[in-house]
Amino acid sequence: MKILFDHGTPAPLRRDLHGHTVDTAAEKGWDSLLNGELLDRAEQEGYEVLITTDQSMRHQQNLAGRRLAIIVLLRTAWPYVRLRIEDIRAAVAEAQPGELREVSI
Repeated sequence: MKILFDHGTPAPLRRDLHGHTVDTAAEKGWDSLLNGELLDRAEQEGYEVLITTDQSMRHQQNLAGRRLAIIVLLRTAWPYVRLRIEDIRAAVAEAQPGELREVSI
């Protein structure tokens, strides 16, 4: 699966998503894009999942018809995020296009 990390997603999480291709918005030069533009660009590039810490994404974006899923991590600090790796992996595995899932951390 092709996964994109938004700018607030802890980079060490990348190591724990084995079997997936993971890029960051910063690596792609997309870190200054607004959420809607970021989603459009990610879809154009074939990303299937966006992992973000932006909790307002649910209220800002209409996900109907989107080809990618969004996973929102409800906390950003790596020491806490790493304790929920299995939950994040499960959310990625179950992600469906146009869906937003939140992972409590």
